[in-house]
Amino acid sequence: MNKIIDLRSDTITKPTEAMRKAIYTAEVGDDVYREDPSVNKIEEMGARISGKEKSIFVPTGSMGNLLSLYINGGRGNEVLCAHNAHIIHHEIASVAAIAGVLPIGIPTKNGILTASDFSANIKSKGVYDMAGTTLLEVENTIGGAIYPLGNLKEIKELAIKRDLKVHMDGARVFNASIASGISVAKYASYADTITFCLSKGLGAPMGSLLCGNTDFIDRARTIRKMLGSGTRQIGFMAAAGIYALENNVDRLAIDHSRAKQIVNTLNECSYAKVEGKSETNIVFFSVKGFEASEIVEKLKNENILANTEGPYVRLVTNLNLDDSDILEVCERLKKFKIN
Repeated sequence: MNKIIDLRSDTITKPTEAMRKAIYTAEVGDDVYREDPSVNKIEEMGARISGKEKSIFVPTGSMGNLLSLYINGGRGNEVLCAHNAHIIHHEIASVAAIAGVLPIGIPTKNGILTASDFSANIKSKGVYDMAGTTLLEVENTIGGAIYPLGNLKEIKELAIKRDLKVHMDGARVFNASIASGISVAKYASYADTITFCLSKGLGAPMGSLLCGNTDFIDRARTIRKMLGSGTRQIGFMAAAGIYALENNVDRLAIDHSRAKQIVNTLNECSYAKVEGKSETNIVFFSVKGFEASEIVEKLKNENILANTEGPYVRLVTNLNLDDSDILEVCERLKKFKIN
């Protein structure tokens, strides 16, 4: 029987033996009392990597985004973002239900917005029957696409001019950094706050870091506790994140190369149309006459696990795969029968 090859997401990775050892041997304490040395270390790393004053360790990227939306968005205000942003579609409406912020999705082909896109949708504060705009949100990468630095620079300049904050959902910002050669700190310099995930391409079992200035992070620590995340000996998981940051960043280039192998194979398959550019570790394709969900089921019959993203089939390379897995996927795609 063919081996099952899982390309649904880079969130499905499991800790390596070396990461498991880092977890087992972690020095821990009570993080609510700020006495967990592993948490303190990873928060120092997050601040240094992002170029921000401080960072805070949170269980998920969704919580990290929520904290920025809650504090810098503010109840009864609007946040502007791409129509396909993660904060709208994949965070259980927490932006509205908990942060009390109204998300306004701006139509865009690939999730990349310009300053002009944002400017056309900003509402002034203080209008008696309208929610005012307080926050601009960008996602880097979004659907595997890397935000152009010029766009980010102009968006930040607009935000300063209009007295707005910018939050970057940088769940996969390390993928953007490795693919572009631009540092995470450079990307983060065009946002007031940034989150990045340890549990996607970096392979940790959980955790994200939210980075910003001292006042913001101090406030975020209070709201994090209010939301139920007063964790104690969470240093075991912080240790996994430390290992990921120290060992798994540069190797993201391997995931990108393997994604390109899959793209090249799909381009040779008459049934498939590759959608957009595969700049990092995410590949999208469509099959004329079929819903994406139908193709996912057919691929499952070939022991290839895939996912859907709107009308497209999505394949994501990750560190639990090796070269032989990618070669096998490519062979199965070549032999794949649609009917």
